[in-house]
Amino acid sequence: MASTSFTNNGGSSSTSVIELEPVRLAPSTKSATIPFDTPADPTAQDHGRTVGEDDDLPPPSTASSVKQRWNYPRSNVPKVAACFWSFVVMGANDAAYGALIHYIERYYNLTYLIVSLIFLSPFAGYTSSAFMNNMIHHRFGQRGVALLASGCHMIAYLIIALHPPYPVLVIAFMIAGYGNGLADAAWNAFIGNMDHANEILGFLHGLYGFGAVISPLVATSMVAKAGLQWYTFYYLMIGLAGIELMTSTAGFWSANAAEYRASMTQSSADSPKGSLRAALTRRPAARVTWLCALFLLGYVGIEVALGGWIVVFMIQVRQGAEFAAGMTATGFWLGITVGRVILGFVTPRIGEKLAISIYLPIVIGLELLFWLVPQFIVSAIAVSFQGFFLGPLFPAAIVAMSKLLPRHLHVGAIGFAAAFGGSGAAILPFAVGAIAQAKGVQVLQPIILALLAVIFGIWLGLPRFGRKSE
Repeated sequence: MASTSFTNNGGSSSTSVIELEPVRLAPSTKSATIPFDTPADPTAQDHGRTVGEDDDLPPPSTASSVKQRWNYPRSNVPKVAACFWSFVVMGANDAAYGALIHYIERYYNLTYLIVSLIFLSPFAGYTSSAFMNNMIHHRFGQRGVALLASGCHMIAYLIIALHPPYPVLVIAFMIAGYGNGLADAAWNAFIGNMDHANEILGFLHGLYGFGAVISPLVATSMVAKAGLQWYTFYYLMIGLAGIELMTSTAGFWSANAAEYRASMTQSSADSPKGSLRAALTRRPAARVTWLCALFLLGYVGIEVALGGWIVVFMIQVRQGAEFAAGMTATGFWLGITVGRVILGFVTPRIGEKLAISIYLPIVIGLELLFWLVPQFIVSAIAVSFQGFFLGPLFPAAIVAMSKLLPRHLHVGAIGFAAAFGGSGAAILPFAVGAIAQAKGVQVLQPIILALLAVIFGIWLGLPRFGRKSE
């Protein structure tokens, strides 16, 4: 029996990710998930999932399938390990901006607006990856994604470590953003379709948070305590990217283009043709895709804007010392890491829709505390707890899409939402910097508060959905 693979076979450019390879039933069927067959009658009840009463989404598929696990088949073990390490590197990459932007600003003698291009530049990389992802999978398979993503990280960090003129530095961050966009979309969809996806995605994004915790801690120690230049931190990033290149190549070496095309051939015989255009334009699937994409855009923007500007805010507004301000960023990312791991087990038990509807009002309350109580310690504690409750939002949105959308749209829709959401890491932090140039960095807090209210409203707009049969 084979699991079904879905992708966008349309002519338009799109974000596309290879689906899981065909496998046989495991010897023990207790840990394997076998979704119910969809009835031939299109009006029959859909037993495989639960959707809102007012949302008549199409059935997931017409074929019975077995969900893979992180350790079955055995080839998934090195693949999942490679994905985990890739997210550590991505987290370290994204969190380094906040810890180093103060020193980059002084080194190049830049204004807030110009230094904010560091945040905006990865947007070009994310956008390019969204348009080229489908072609890369067709020509090179998952192996191509693994090699390109890790290779882009290596090239970008080599350039940054040479501390070139600022325009070249911006281009290097674009290259890093391209690598992030490829890996973010591919590995989210790869793991998001496994058995117990919520828990595994919690670990995946928890490791992103782990990289984001270590990065500002090490960078701040190197610059503020050891007196080194800001770019010496990227010597370490070159080493991390080298490990990523080796693990990704080894893990996905067998996942070539022939395997990808074979999986699509099998898919075309078993399921409707999955199309990104259908996911974006045909109701009711388009409602889910766009709401989740906008939710992730706002969430990632909040995460990176808060983590990226918190050091400058704590130095200039809360009058903190440079090292103490750097530790505030570490506390924020540590909160995200712990929240993703711990709440990753809580969220599926109470349901993603209800859980996020509880977490977001708590974050809004903590943001008000952070903004209205002008004390360094209170701000540092509040932002750490904000990170804790923000942590599970990204994995929950991916799982929500897998529950609400038919399986033949998972690849294109989840890949698009991940890439579109990732662009929030560029757009919103840049917007904060542009406004801070005119009004001062204290505008960070009301902007974050407004964005939290917006994504809360977007989340409430999703259809009702229940627990996925695991």
